[in-house]
Amino acid sequence: MTASMPPKREKKVPPKRVLQPLTQNSCWIESDAYDRRAYGNLRSESPSLRALEKNGSTFIPHCPSFLQDLFCLLFKYNIIFLKDVEVLPSALFNRILLNALQQGNLYRILRELTLLDEAKAGLCTLLLGEALLSLLKSEKLLTRRDMLDLWDIQKQEEILEEKREELTETEKLAEAQLSNEAKKSLERAKDRLEGEFDGAEALLRQKAKRLEEDLRRLEPQATNRVQAEAIKVAQQLEDAAEEADNWGLTLGTGYRSPPGQKLELGKRLAGNEKLKKLARMVGRMKFQALALRKKIFERSSEEILEVERGDFLNRLLPHELLTLYHPVLRKDFHRRFLDQELLQYSLRGIEEKGKGPMVVCLDGSSSMAGEKEIWSKAVTLTLLEIARRQRRLFRSICFSSDDTPLQILDMNPRERYEAEMEKVMDLAEYFPGGGTDFQKPLDAALECLKKSRYKKGDIVFITDGECQVTPEWAEKFRDEKERLGFSLFSILIDIGPSSLGTLKEFSDRITTIKQLTGDEAKDIFVKF
Repeated sequence: MTASMPPKREKKVPPKRVLQPLTQNSCWIESDAYDRRAYGNLRSESPSLRALEKNGSTFIPHCPSFLQDLFCLLFKYNIIFLKDVEVLPSALFNRILLNALQQGNLYRILRELTLLDEAKAGLCTLLLGEALLSLLKSEKLLTRRDMLDLWDIQKQEEILEEKREELTETEKLAEAQLSNEAKKSLERAKDRLEGEFDGAEALLRQKAKRLEEDLRRLEPQATNRVQAEAIKVAQQLEDAAEEADNWGLTLGTGYRSPPGQKLELGKRLAGNEKLKKLARMVGRMKFQALALRKKIFERSSEEILEVERGDFLNRLLPHELLTLYHPVLRKDFHRRFLDQELLQYSLRGIEEKGKGPMVVCLDGSSSMAGEKEIWSKAVTLTLLEIARRQRRLFRSICFSSDDTPLQILDMNPRERYEAEMEKVMDLAEYFPGGGTDFQKPLDAALECLKKSRYKKGDIVFITDGECQVTPEWAEKFRDEKERLGFSLFSILIDIGPSSLGTLKEFSDRITTIKQLTGDEAKDIFVKF
């Protein structure tokens, strides 16, 4: 009888270790594709928002993620925070800042202004982000050591991820057909990497726990400072957003401006009293100028040219009027009427053809400071609106002394005639000061009229008249004016020091202004 052979023992294979990758999420608030697209559009249209991300990233990790969270906290209807294990430990300070803003009644006030409004939520994000960045620079939110600890945590996260990738690659190699010697060498390398991975993971947990304890101690102080900055932002936000809308409506862009452009405009208007005062004066002048022109100019010899968008009730297409009889479409009609988006006939006639391009030379010398500057810029921007409506090119030249470079702005380039808001704000904010030189800006205006795009244009010269020109230059300028066939209209602000003598040497017509009001300017708008 043959003895049975004992069963052959199978060599036990240790179970394969499953390595969970470290989460790559640095955002605390749950967002969907619509939220991310809204913030992405704002970011692409706003240089200020991109600059804030770059500057903030030099102080704390994941600054772009924090700004996106801040936008979502203000913009989204339902706010859902992710769990701690779902977010990188190095983003813990972002959560503390978000919690600090969310506490108290102020957050509810901000939410009423920004909820589902991309432009206002973006503007609040920008203003509050810049305020918090200022606190970080002054080490009022975090000390330099705390900031270094945050960056140390992020570096440890990168080290842990590198170890995980090395260990994963080692396990893949172990599955390949290798010699016994190669397998033994690979096993030793694997054991070493596992030890390094476990050590890096333990060190990360230890550092993250210590950092959390330190940041929790700072949380009450951070909450007070964030709340204080949020109060300032809330005071600026509503005024800046309203002024941004007023600027857009004043210059004919209205609610059609992209949210990112409104954000940039609101940023420049926040806390800028000069621009707010200028916007109010432009609004009054524009209303008076357009009302006056409608009364004076008759619409003779007009014919239907095409269909356009606007708010002229006497030129609406018939089907637009029919929507007034529908209870739902009537509301849409009112909305599109306010946005100047109703379909209407475009008329071609004497007034619709307009005149030639307009070149405005604006005195920016020290004698024009104060009310003169505000009034002259209001006149310039009102003339810009008239040029836009008449589809005329418009260039502004701001000048002062001979050694100061001219600010030359084509307000409606590339034949589009619509004013570019960024250039409008550049014009409104720029004031060089210094002395006065008439020859340099008028030479630049003369060169402009020689170009094909600006032929048959005219020059508007706004100043208080405090300058002299050489007789040789004046004679040469008059000869060029006669050769090119343009006119030069001067506006003398006759308040305080002023002089009429120099303007007579090269002007076709001079309008003298005794008071800086809209009524004084009405004759100017009729002539142009």
